[in-house]
Amino acid sequence: MSLRISPLHFDDSDQLAALCKAGGDALRLKVLRALASDSFGVLELAQIFAIGQSGMSHHLKVLTQAGLLATRREGNAIFYRRNLPQPDSLGGRLHAALLEEVDQLPLADDIQARIAAVHAQRSAASEDFFARMAGSFQARQDLLAGLPQYRDSVLALLDALNFEASATALEVGPGDGSFLPELASRFRHVVALDNSPAMLELARERCAQAALGNVELKLADALHDDCPAADCVVLNMVLHHLAAPGEALRQLARLVKAGGSLLVTELCSHNQSWAREACGDLWLGFEQDDLARWADAAGLTPGESLYIGLKNGFQIQVRSFSRPTADDRLTHR
Repeated sequence: MSLRISPLHFDDSDQLAALCKAGGDALRLKVLRALASDSFGVLELAQIFAIGQSGMSHHLKVLTQAGLLATRREGNAIFYRRNLPQPDSLGGRLHAALLEEVDQLPLADDIQARIAAVHAQRSAASEDFFARMAGSFQARQDLLAGLPQYRDSVLALLDALNFEASATALEVGPGDGSFLPELASRFRHVVALDNSPAMLELARERCAQAALGNVELKLADALHDDCPAADCVVLNMVLHHLAAPGEALRQLARLVKAGGSLLVTELCSHNQSWAREACGDLWLGFEQDDLARWADAAGLTPGESLYIGLKNGFQIQVRSFSRPTADDRLTHR
């Protein structure tokens, strides 16, 4: 008489067990905390947590298989970010509760210092590019998406916001200043911030040529320096050059006055990795829900969105997000 062995059957309890196992390790919880508003590659995470690459790869595999992390390829590297919980799915409430608790955990000073070091490495690469390539910036930008390809869409969204004549604007990373004449004609006062002296000089020449008397140019880091708030904050093709775009959006959202708007033009996610070398891009665009998730975490509410397909295979997303007033918050309670 032969013994009949039933095939293995994985039921819902296995999925829940995987989620519990993934959250049952102190290092994995710290990784989830570090990824709250950022994404890192395995080598960066190994550097941040001072462990070997193979050990970190194991922990990332466990977290990914449990549905807590999602992956995204950036050229030859794979980056990890937190997966959004789906409350209506199996384990969704447990997933959400775990992340809520994780976000209350403090990150040790040495881990924060190593995260800052990774960001500094990314920023240095970007700043070096703009210092070397300022003279050919516009030609390189046109390889992906130059201002003429999205100007009308941004202006349509901007004009639909109906800012008052007394409103002010802040453009972060104005490049060679091509968009400043449009802002100058629509706002009482415009401030343009850039941390690249070479790029700011190009913007200064543009303002002089167009006699823009209401535009103020400042050499500053909008993420760390004391910067003025404005009714409209504009980011045109900036986020994909920043070391930590999620954290950057949170910082920049604080510069939006109550009742004001953040206007973001960005590349949608793509796989044309040559853009890193040719255009100094740190990120190959972003998913649509990336911007929405970061804006929500920054206390902004979504507004109108436009999507533009380009002949070279890139797609642009033009998004607006608003800062609610105190009355708006009371209304939605």
